[in-house]
Amino acid sequence: MTTEATKAISHLEDEFTSLQVGRASSGLVENLMVESYGTMQPVKAVASISVPDAKTVQIQPWDKSILAAVEKAIRESDLNLNPVNNGLAVILAIPPLTEERRRDLVKVVGQLAEEAKISVRNARHEAINALKKMEHEKEIREDERSRAEKQIQEKTDELNTKITELAKKKEELIMKI
Repeated sequence: MTTEATKAISHLEDEFTSLQVGRASSGLVENLMVESYGTMQPVKAVASISVPDAKTVQIQPWDKSILAAVEKAIRESDLNLNPVNNGLAVILAIPPLTEERRRDLVKVVGQLAEEAKISVRNARHEAINALKKMEHEKEIREDERSRAEKQIQEKTDELNTKITELAKKKEELIMKI
């Protein structure tokens, strides 16, 4: 259960990083897929990403020939940002968030947190089913299964609390002006 559940938390943290919250962050674009030399690669694999100030992200490809591909990938993404190609790098100006956009982002945070909790519950369910199967096949006794189920539930509660805390922190960051 632990690896699947921790993957859910890790995925949630990655999703939160990629949310545009009105501040520049390399996480906005680093996993954006760009066509480079005939294959699709994440931006972080073909360029250096820097954040010169709180409202700007700069993407400087190591090979200038893919500048247009990086610009195209950003335009076609769901980031709703207008990239500026200065011949050396692609510059993204991060606009301030409106109150409506902030509320929408809080809803997205809630949805992502709920998906993570569902993943944790599914991992708990699979682990408990595996324990029941082991008990049925006489590999473990009933008291061992019961003790293990209790530990699994404690771990599930702990992970759900962590997910809730992560979501709350992200919501506070989004609503902070």
